[in-house]
Amino acid sequence: MTTDYAKARAVAEQAREKEWTRPSFGRQLFLGDFRLDLVHPAPALPEAEVRRGEDFLHALRRFLEGKVDPALIERTAQVPDEVVKGLAELGAFGITIKREYGGLGLPYLYYGRALMLTGSYCPALGTLLSAHQSIGVPQPLKLFGSEEQKRAFLPRCAKGEISAFLLTEPDVGSDPARLATTAVRDGDDYVIDGVKLWTTNGVVADLLVVMARTGSKISAFVVEADSPGITVERRNSFMGLRGIENGVTRFHRVRVPAANLIGREGQGLKIALTTLNTGRLSLPAACAGNAKWALKIAREWAAERVQWGRPIGEHEAVAGKLAFIAGTAYALEAVMDLTCRLADDESNDIRIEAALAKLYASEMVWKVADELVQLRGGRGYETAESLAARGERGVPAEQLLRDVRINRIFEGSTEIMHLLIAREAVDAHLSVAGELVDPAAAPRDRARAAARAGGFYARWLPTLVAGAGNRPGSYAEFGPLAAHLRYVERTGRRLARSTFYGMSRWQGGLEHRQGFLGRIVDIGAELFAMTAVCVRAREEEAELGRRPAELADTFCRQARLRAEALFDRLWDNTDSGDVRLAKHLLRGRYAFAEEGILDASVDGPWISPSEPGASAAENLRRPVH
Repeated sequence: MTTDYAKARAVAEQAREKEWTRPSFGRQLFLGDFRLDLVHPAPALPEAEVRRGEDFLHALRRFLEGKVDPALIERTAQVPDEVVKGLAELGAFGITIKREYGGLGLPYLYYGRALMLTGSYCPALGTLLSAHQSIGVPQPLKLFGSEEQKRAFLPRCAKGEISAFLLTEPDVGSDPARLATTAVRDGDDYVIDGVKLWTTNGVVADLLVVMARTGSKISAFVVEADSPGITVERRNSFMGLRGIENGVTRFHRVRVPAANLIGREGQGLKIALTTLNTGRLSLPAACAGNAKWALKIAREWAAERVQWGRPIGEHEAVAGKLAFIAGTAYALEAVMDLTCRLADDESNDIRIEAALAKLYASEMVWKVADELVQLRGGRGYETAESLAARGERGVPAEQLLRDVRINRIFEGSTEIMHLLIAREAVDAHLSVAGELVDPAAAPRDRARAAARAGGFYARWLPTLVAGAGNRPGSYAEFGPLAAHLRYVERTGRRLARSTFYGMSRWQGGLEHRQGFLGRIVDIGAELFAMTAVCVRAREEEAELGRRPAELADTFCRQARLRAEALFDRLWDNTDSGDVRLAKHLLRGRYAFAEEGILDASVDGPWISPSEPGASAAENLRRPVH
């Protein structure tokens, strides 16, 4: 009998893009093949596109400085309507929508830089724009929509009608096989019933992308948010991003024209996953902006604050934090910049690169924010409003920590990203040896897989022995950074060998070795970031001299230490013991460890019931017009 796990795995596997029709730097990196030529020199934009992009950034900066009060948005937990209207007039809701549909039609690079600028100033406002364009109506229609759908909906999105993406349900997160919302065909319409949770922009949206089950498969629809039967039952509150309009939305017998089906029936999950390939680029952009702001505050404060006769930045304990923040801020912008330029160029398949960028940026900006709060001391823990009230500069460091925390969960949690990237990283192995490591495969299939695998590994394994990273003069054009690229090349081969050893040791059980796979992915992320930062520093050398290389060198030295620590933990770790203890813990064996405390949680079910039916709640939808 097929288990729930097997069903969920099958659903996810069916939705994957299985073909690699374009080259991928990330895929080759995990195979031990360092294809620097795929990312260096980084693709350049036409001069006309650069001018249009820079003009928009200047206009956006003027608007943010003159019309947006981030402290007001934090205090009231709401973006004022006039701010939304002003952004719409600028074209900020249609940055990536083609000009023929009323948008600005700017490259991803300038979309990323716009989100970096906006997110550094007001993270909630950056989230409003990115949720609308990266995963809302514009991106799925760009990739899968019909011409009629594009002409019907994209001009509305470009003018400022806000969109939202509705996949998550109260009992469904990263396991869409359990999706409960249904869409039943009835003549020329579909009738949708269900409840959606954490609908970012959902409270103020005019247009929704809704994922619903059509029979045994999942499909995607564009839905008018004011359709009869749709109720926004509540607006959710969070530890950070207090200005986002995130809610719970109930659908009861909502009729949607069949013409609003995106793609074909059953393509919904594929549409969602493909949309995120580039949609995820919004998060690295926001994270880069946050890190760059943290760098500015850290530098200014560490030069101003004096302890024991010297600015605190001159003390080694603080200098180490400054070096980490500076190197990481430069690296996160480099990762964002490179990945966006690859997306604009469209020569490469960037599904791995975009996922690595999201994973790496969200993890590293959290560490940057934490170090900034530590560096600021008590003032880091104090709110900006309180600081200003007693006459000091109102620096929202604690708000940064709260705001960036969600990035490790948004659009695929760190744990899910590890598994997603790991699946792509081992795709070449599974393509030739899938039945060999599948315990359910028939003996004849396993025999054929063994023959295929033998040929593949006979050719592949020798390529992992030596390469350009072993030659002292390799990558000489990068000057002092060449040694770091040699490290990336050598370590990429070492990473591929480690993956092969893991497959040989655990075979079909490898997919359950999530600790091992997570470390493999994290090493790859460090190598990708090192590559991006070296490429960026080399490009900026002509204009900025040695300064970019100094930042890049510091970052790469730190990244190498992190990568080596991860390698050590591939084989020397507590994973098996942790799993064993966790099983005992879940059965109550260690309940004594919880004695002596009181639980302040409010009583209620862990997961709210979401039975279909009409809503008895007030509709909290608040459209901006």
